[in-house]
Amino acid sequence: MNETLVLEKAWDKTFPKSDQVITKKVTFHNRYGITLAADLYMPKEVSGKQPAIAVCGPFGAVKEQCAGLYAQTMAERGFLTLAFDPSFTGESGGMPRYMASPDINTEDFQAAVDFLSVMDEVDHDKIGILGICGWGGMALNTASLDTRIKATVAMTMYDMARVNANGYFDEGDQEETRYQLKKTLNEQRVMDYRNGTYARAGGCMELPVADDAPFFVKDYSAYYKGRAYHKRSLNSNEGWNQIGCMSFINQPILRYTNEIRSAVLLVHGEKAHSCYFSKDAYAAMIKDSSYTDNKELLLIPDAVHTDLYDNLDVIPFDKLEAFFREHLK
Repeated sequence: MNETLVLEKAWDKTFPKSDQVITKKVTFHNRYGITLAADLYMPKEVSGKQPAIAVCGPFGAVKEQCAGLYAQTMAERGFLTLAFDPSFTGESGGMPRYMASPDINTEDFQAAVDFLSVMDEVDHDKIGILGICGWGGMALNTASLDTRIKATVAMTMYDMARVNANGYFDEGDQEETRYQLKKTLNEQRVMDYRNGTYARAGGCMELPVADDAPFFVKDYSAYYKGRAYHKRSLNSNEGWNQIGCMSFINQPILRYTNEIRSAVLLVHGEKAHSCYFSKDAYAAMIKDSSYTDNKELLLIPDAVHTDLYDNLDVIPFDKLEAFFREHLK
């Protein structure tokens, strides 16, 4: 039996509501029986069967933050869009709360495609996905598995398996470092089991962030603790469970991205601390691949990581629209 979710009825997004779009709450389930909550954005001036895009991310965010902003903006441009909360987070179901899984989170994207595929308003042969930050990596992982997806966009992406196993910039890519990390996490499992609760890892640093903190740490806090704070966002509050992401350490994703036949666009800020994820993912995707003609890496000059969250002067929506128009036809 699927879960019954209690969904917020009021507009509680971190961006203004558009008068060009009809929005409604929907739910759907994944193959593990977890019920997911989503916002459906439908363009007012479009009729008939429409191309559709499922949107999710960033990792630890909720659909009321930049996933919803992307979904609403693309709906203004004529696409039916679905911004959803992943399993165990936001308004979606799944217990225990605040866990992540490379398998289940990839499945979440596929379940969104399931839902769109049976909608009367959707052209079932014109479905794409868009992932932001950690969900950019999930989007690529899903595209390498799901042949129904005709076009994939990964914005300011993270490879969550790589960063969990190796740390930032691969500085922890040593057996001893990984061993100590795993030892710490497994000790935490015992404490959590004994206590009957899961200790949280903590979200972004509180404002104001110390001057000597790395720029990207300040960048995240300015977004999650400042201009886009949301009460259900993990990054805005207490973060994931400390053991919530540990399975990523030895379950690498993106293994078969060079076999993706459908179109893929990676977009990243040239000055983002995370830019190496997209550069390396693109290189791996086209290496020894027979399907390179519809793959593209777009670097945005002078842009940092969160510019592609909500900076409407930087996010290349014209490019995204053109990409989806070309490949969802």
